[in-house]
Amino acid sequence: MFDIIISNGTIIDGTDSPGFISDIGIISDKIKVIGDLSDSSSVKKIDAKGYVVSPGFIDTHAHSDGVLLIDPQHANGIRQGITTEILGQDGLSYAPLSKENYKIYRKYLSGILGDPPEDLDMSSVEKFRSHYHQKVSINTAYPIAHGALRLEVLGFNDKPMTGESLDRAKKLVAEGMSQGAIGLATGLSYHPQAWSDTDELIELCKIVKDLGGVYITHLRDVNTDRAYGGGGVAEALEIGRKSGVPVHFSHFRTSPDNPGEIDNMLAPIEKAKKEGVDISLELYPYPTGSTFPMSFLPSQDHIGGIDKMKNLLSDVNSRNRIIEYLSNKPLADAVLTYVPKNTSYEGMTISDIAKNRKLSLGETLVDLLYECDMQIGYLGAPPHNVSVWNQLSKDALQLLSRPDYMVGSDSIPLGSMPHPRAYGTFPRFLGRFRRRFGGVRLETLIQRVTQNPSVRFGLKERGVIKEGFFADITIFDSESIIDNSTYDDPKQFPTGIPFVLVNGQIAVSNEVCTGIFAGRAIP
Repeated sequence: MFDIIISNGTIIDGTDSPGFISDIGIISDKIKVIGDLSDSSSVKKIDAKGYVVSPGFIDTHAHSDGVLLIDPQHANGIRQGITTEILGQDGLSYAPLSKENYKIYRKYLSGILGDPPEDLDMSSVEKFRSHYHQKVSINTAYPIAHGALRLEVLGFNDKPMTGESLDRAKKLVAEGMSQGAIGLATGLSYHPQAWSDTDELIELCKIVKDLGGVYITHLRDVNTDRAYGGGGVAEALEIGRKSGVPVHFSHFRTSPDNPGEIDNMLAPIEKAKKEGVDISLELYPYPTGSTFPMSFLPSQDHIGGIDKMKNLLSDVNSRNRIIEYLSNKPLADAVLTYVPKNTSYEGMTISDIAKNRKLSLGETLVDLLYECDMQIGYLGAPPHNVSVWNQLSKDALQLLSRPDYMVGSDSIPLGSMPHPRAYGTFPRFLGRFRRRFGGVRLETLIQRVTQNPSVRFGLKERGVIKEGFFADITIFDSESIIDNSTYDDPKQFPTGIPFVLVNGQIAVSNEVCTGIFAGRAIP
């Protein structure tokens, strides 16, 4: 007898092969049989006639590290059909950190990751993974967070990582990889990782490469004088060349500044691939991003963490200097998403608040940061030009048609007005974009969000519907699956995804979360 039989569904197995109608028999956490099971019995049965039966979707870039520890149901993710998320992104996470450093970084990252429990042991990758294993609804994978690594070795200081500090960091990377980390993730717009240089990253990535991991990078635009080629794409490719590590580009897409310019954007990538650099990329299907605006402050002002930053904001001379610096930042269309100290500001632009207060944009942001203990999140307002927005959507689908691309939502599920990508990324690609723009087979899109990331990040026996593989399965209606989350009403779940299974357990049934926390720390 099977635990679960999924019958009569159109199986699209994740390999880009044509779909076929068959049954799936599940025992415990694995797919036991794919075939005609009409004469077999099971404890539970799901009639999938008229639906697509797909491997569970893998989100290669999510900022759920803190939120999952507060809300393990994680409905915004699992209701999209996501069964696995890769945490640690942009180097913004909690391991490996001592007890005291965890408290420091937890506070520093609260505007993007929320406020997980303060008493957790994050001293190693193994301890980090234990907080998610069979305690949350989805599987989680973890690349070592460069920010945590630097904080643990050098403190919240702008110091070079050389000699003994570099040796210690290399040892921590090796230990983390042995405990299940899938690589190293950086976010070179953020601190303390922005205080690194290219040589540091090459040395760390040599260890990652030797141990079979991947270097995941949010490209540098801070302290670019420390970087090969002025940072950005050039630095990332140099790290790949010199260390031999596979390089994975986070949220690499066109923007309102370069709609339709895919060939120009990818030119250095294509050149490096011909030279032998192993490259993969990810994107989400929206025209603007989201982050925490504390990161806008000058690099030197991050030294010491939040408490010292707040002291600077209260000092007249430092405050004026920072306000002047912020005058060149793109604040006019910034919409506040997360302001736990004053939720009435969520959904308002900094411009609107500045007008109400009769202050400049820089003055307003500085005051808000100070008043809110630096805990603020924001998103960029979408383009006013609909033709530009449409072009960016077409660009995203075209990029995802490439075999080196996959999907990372960059989800930040905090506040009452989060970026819609936290609720709608995967059904937006598989439903709205596919039906509206065409040109990419459903089988191909499913491969990009299942097998592609499982192979890239070494997620064993996942990402494909295959006998002997884990039963991470998403069942959806290919004609009705759609995102409902918008910039002005973001906390709306998608429709057309009635069932989601994680490790053989039904996590979503008839578009309702079951409360079963079967997620594992993988690979």
